[in-house]
Amino acid sequence: MGRVQSKDETPSSGRKAAVCGKPIAHSLSPVIHNAGFAAAGLSGWTYEAIECAESELPDLVAGLGPEWAGLSLTMPLKEAALRLATSASPVAIAAGVANTLVRQPDGGWHADNTDVPGMVHVLREAGLGLSRGRHAVKEAPPRITVLGGGGTARAALAAAAELGAETVTVVTRRPESRDELAPVAVALGLTVDGVAWADAEGAFDADAVLSTVPKGAADELAERVTWRPGSVYFDALYDPWPTPLAASATKHDIPVVSGLDLLLAQALSQFEQFTGLAEAPQEAMRRALGEAVAARG
Repeated sequence: MGRVQSKDETPSSGRKAAVCGKPIAHSLSPVIHNAGFAAAGLSGWTYEAIECAESELPDLVAGLGPEWAGLSLTMPLKEAALRLATSASPVAIAAGVANTLVRQPDGGWHADNTDVPGMVHVLREAGLGLSRGRHAVKEAPPRITVLGGGGTARAALAAAAELGAETVTVVTRRPESRDELAPVAVALGLTVDGVAWADAEGAFDADAVLSTVPKGAADELAERVTWRPGSVYFDALYDPWPTPLAASATKHDIPVVSGLDLLLAQALSQFEQFTGLAEAPQEAMRRALGEAVAARG
């Protein structure tokens, strides 16, 4: 685990934030946030990456000094982060996972899940739920399919609820994964329609398909699925890119949203919560992310 300044050391004149997870060396979050600090004139602020296993997180958080403004959490820390928090947003509580910890004036930590509004934002930008005119009648709830049953799938369920879905189709390899999502669905007021992985292609008849599975897990579906015209595809991955499913969607003129789009969208809310600024410098952060991706080839 990377070293952080102890709460017993003298705080520096600046503030600190970091992304934590394991592995974490690949993370582009420091690029995004440090570009935001520079663009906002926060010269004393720094953002780093700290490799941290789930068992190490309690000691890490306990040892952070008052100069620490917040943490971004990635796998496998999202459930543990929520357990460590002294308060939490309704969306983090409902999803059962948090990707953000924000230091409070009393020294406690407030948990939030910015993946959820981030997903809602990028899906709406891609066209999901757009009005079909001033005089259009109220549309039916969107039909949304989620591939996977892990922590990102929980955020996807919460995003689906925010987008007005009532029933979400969840496709997993293990039935137990769907069972683990049941309490989340209840908290969100959703009904889950479970589908076995062998029948996944039938679940693509949806307004949006959200893939939250690890690299390679859904590649074989690219040759099996039929895309519904007018639907949107979201893939939480961004390396390698495009995934076979994303390439298939693009080939069939389906709007595609990547994990990079979500990475930026969720970081904007984190930045605002860490700094207290009303609006993050989005274009500077977007530009830095694009340059970093291009530099990696």
